[in-house]
Amino acid sequence: MSTLLLFSRSFFLASNGRRQLSNVGFIGLGNMGGHMAKNLIKKGYKLTVFDVNGAAVSSLVEAGANGANSAAEASENADVVISMLPSNQHVLDCYFGEKGVLSSVKKDVLLVDSSTIDPSISEQVSTAAKKIGARFVDAPVSGGVNAASAATLTLMVGGSKTDFEDAERVLVAVGSRVIHCGKVGAGQATKLCNNMLLGISMIGTAEAFILGERLGLDPKILASVINTSSGRCWSSELYNPVPGVLDNAPSTNGYQGGFGTALMTKDLGLAQAAASRTETPSPLGSIAYQIYRTAMGHGHSKLDFSVVYQFLKGKQ
Repeated sequence: MSTLLLFSRSFFLASNGRRQLSNVGFIGLGNMGGHMAKNLIKKGYKLTVFDVNGAAVSSLVEAGANGANSAAEASENADVVISMLPSNQHVLDCYFGEKGVLSSVKKDVLLVDSSTIDPSISEQVSTAAKKIGARFVDAPVSGGVNAASAATLTLMVGGSKTDFEDAERVLVAVGSRVIHCGKVGAGQATKLCNNMLLGISMIGTAEAFILGERLGLDPKILASVINTSSGRCWSSELYNPVPGVLDNAPSTNGYQGGFGTALMTKDLGLAQAAASRTETPSPLGSIAYQIYRTAMGHGHSKLDFSVVYQFLKGKQ
């Protein structure tokens, strides 16, 4: 769709009583956020971006965005603010800090947090946003860096039906599936369940391929069988942890990029905290958390989480 048609559509929607959502503030331009921001630009949105990494901001400016010096500046003229940050504390600082989002946003702005954090943090930001007349949804993502680049992410959204419908109009520019999971916090809860399963399945995939290797199997042949049999899973088929099995997987690129071990460990920790809070048994989730924590202690924190394959093999 051409940029002219996109802006014509935005004008049509605004003139028919729906909120115009063409100006986007984007905060957090890391491995995921940078691709998401660029896809919004490609779809005709006007972006003002901020990140503590000046080089990341410069890259987006070259792609057509306006740069900002703070979260507040990125948000002050926005119809929608999207944040994509690493942790609970980063989100709290982004929204509640002296130069944070809530210090500058105008009334009725839609705040969309795509970070993966504790659902209680999303609820806290939502409550504060309501007090100043702003709206909030949590919208964490799944799919990894390749999906972020290709705009095929899955987004799990928590918020009211009206706020979800407005958020969806923007989020379809960065994802192929935008799912309403329930009230504020439900998107985060869904993401934590997904990532706990992902961490467990990646360890299982790594173990199976290590065993196959030691039994003399070619990993590509083993993958071709698993991926058409009952052991088929995302970790084997689309994100295989064995170098050389998939050309576009982080494992084939020295485990660079992708979804870091530190982030997987953080998510597994959040899932375990939620399991403890709700008195939910989670033996495999607990073991996966301990394995990834130990892998971090062996120097793997900045590498993609599929490096657990090398860790379990005993390679540093």
